[in-house]
Amino acid sequence: MSGEVEKDFQEIQIRMASLMTGMGEPVLKLLDPKPGERILDMGCGLGVLAEEMVKMGCEVVAIDVNSQAVEATRQRNVDARLMNAEAMTFRDEFDAVFSNASLHWMRHANRAIEGVSRALKKGGRFVGETGDRNNLKNVIAAVQTALERRGIEIENLHPWIFYTHDSLTGLIENHGMKLKSMETLERPTTLPGTVSEWMSVYANNYLSCLHPKEREAFLDELMELARPTLFRDGKWFADYVRLRFHAVKS
Repeated sequence: MSGEVEKDFQEIQIRMASLMTGMGEPVLKLLDPKPGERILDMGCGLGVLAEEMVKMGCEVVAIDVNSQAVEATRQRNVDARLMNAEAMTFRDEFDAVFSNASLHWMRHANRAIEGVSRALKKGGRFVGETGDRNNLKNVIAAVQTALERRGIEIENLHPWIFYTHDSLTGLIENHGMKLKSMETLERPTTLPGTVSEWMSVYANNYLSCLHPKEREAFLDELMELARPTLFRDGKWFADYVRLRFHAVKS
């Protein structure tokens, strides 16, 4: 990747990450952080919401598997650590765990949620938002069509695992926590760019099976397939559907 292309891609990453941060504000409100609380931000991204909690007077530990995200979070004067949530070793030390759009990236989310339960003090809160089973339905349909035209099956390429209300409830309550609330939210969201730019950041798995020379044509085709459902009034949208939850350690 040339220096100019890399710079452009980093700018796209920042714009798309800002989108996730904005979507996380209502989740932070549900968490309702209190001064003096010790809070774990599981999958902190660029650390904007972790920084907000620090400014509220919380003691925050932020973790992410992306080294660039961790470094960006440290620049915000947050205790950020390079760590896989599926291998956390914290024990009985947090008043709350916060997870904004990170759980659906985890292949072994049961390990992460077991770690959440272990990390929480008794009565501690687990608050977050993750992808519902209908999340990005139109995006994925367009990707599937474009791949099938090339003789490629989509099933093993999905970068995410999305949940039903029942499957997520079971995952949480099987690890010593009691669900207080869960709601399904349809959130069609304006993208700060095109659907192909969004895909280059959040769904690069789908491109991994293509030769680099094929990717531009694939993305052009994807945009045409997605246009009828995801482009209106001159703007691109992502058809997000989320599960927002609040659980307490028993």
